Amino acid sequence: MNEKMSMDHTRAPIYEALQRFRQMRVVPFDVPGHKHGRGNPELTEFLGKQCVGIDVNSMKPLDNLCHPVSVIHEAEMLAADAFGAAHAFLMVGGTTSSVQSMVLSTCKYGDKIILPRNVHRSVINALVLCGAVPVYVNPEVDHRLGISLGMQREQVAKAIAANPDAVAVLVNNPTYYGICSDLRSIVKMAHEAGMKCLVDEAHGTHFYFGKNMPVSAMAAGADMAAVSMHKSGGSLTQSSLLLIGHNVSEGHVRQIINLTQTTSGSYLLMSSLDISRRNLALRGREIFAKVVEMAEYAREEINAVGGYYAFGKELINGNSIFDFDPTKLSVHTRDIGLAGIEVYDILRDEYDIQIEFGDIGNILAYLSIGDRPQELERLVSALAEIRRRYQRDTSGLLSQEYIDPEVVMSPQEAFYGKKISMPLRESEGRICSEFVMCYPPGIPILSPGERITADILDYISYAKIKGCSMTGPEDPEIENINVLV
Repeated sequence: MNEKMSMDHTRAPIYEALQRFRQMRVVPFDVPGHKHGRGNPELTEFLGKQCVGIDVNSMKPLDNLCHPVSVIHEAEMLAADAFGAAHAFLMVGGTTSSVQSMVLSTCKYGDKIILPRNVHRSVINALVLCGAVPVYVNPEVDHRLGISLGMQREQVAKAIAANPDAVAVLVNNPTYYGICSDLRSIVKMAHEAGMKCLVDEAHGTHFYFGKNMPVSAMAAGADMAAVSMHKSGGSLTQSSLLLIGHNVSEGHVRQIINLTQTTSGSYLLMSSLDISRRNLALRGREIFAKVVEMAEYAREEINAVGGYYAFGKELINGNSIFDFDPTKLSVHTRDIGLAGIEVYDILRDEYDIQIEFGDIGNILAYLSIGDRPQELERLVSALAEIRRRYQRDTSGLLSQEYIDPEVVMSPQEAFYGKKISMPLRESEGRICSEFVMCYPPGIPILSPGERITADILDYISYAKIKGCSMTGPEDPEIENINVLV
């Protein structure tokens, strides 16, 4: 393949191959069974011929995601160049599959991995699969906002010194709220100890393209990073990238990915990654400058309303909040007497505004490449009206967002252990064998192997009363929970 051509970011090789495929008028005696949409007219009417016409199977002209040698390989090379990585893998199982591939590529049964407890459930799911043992660095908490912060350098150093046999350090960068750790220092500490540094960068796609952004994982020297292109990068839901540095084996990672990722990669998802990478490589700097400008404007306007606190770079303390993602519009709501999830529900039900999530004390409006100033004006106006209509006394509101876990055993041991189901309210003191979380953001309140405490039960009860979407347990009503016998 022509190396110069592969670095031409005006190209989108998968998209181009699909355009050529459309013109070939191929007679399909392969899967999928809808045969370019003819077999499912209602689906074709709903999605359109343009869409279902390229929902095709792997074939020689279109390459194969499991072992790419032509157009998919070229798209991966372009993505790697755009993100400053040694290689980039196109992922069609969401950033969940990217995160799990990072962990599974690095850890095996019994290995220790150092990580913050406020990770996405996909990280702990990977530990259930491979049997690795978590060493948690409990994050500092901002008690006013009720949010967990980044990893403190001293706490990471302490964990590394106490666990010199750990194989990796995993970092959330940024958190859902936009909080960034001192990534360069953590990478340096991990490497000096002979450990890999893995970064869950699900919410940081724009770090690679925006101006004056927090440092990206690849720029900081991390070994692997999971990048959720569909969140701030504009690709279709469930499409993601897995980036690796020069000290990671591309072939080994590909083998790990192929253990769990589908052999029928969606060309809708892959082409969306290809086209979105092209868009960001050519126009990302300009695009994200506008996003930051909109976010800063919205912060000022929301804070001027009174009662709310749209927080930003003023939180930076050089350690647990080493930096802040300026595109994140996180708003603290407790001072108007409403939980974040209550504001979330009111915005959707009464104002037709769907924000990313609401938790016990905050809401997050996710701003990215498709937002416009007029929608932000509508959000600010709605928040002002909600304050006027619904503000109440703050007494009785819970503020704790993060509860230090008591880890008794590994997630795998607990998940596969002998268990019974019992009423949640009677489970205090028992060891949990499943997950309990609010989704979004998907950070477990309880994980397998952790002791159930009164504080945790109070938190779960409060979150349910306020209307958080609880997920994880086998019992869909979340009245019962599985515990170890």
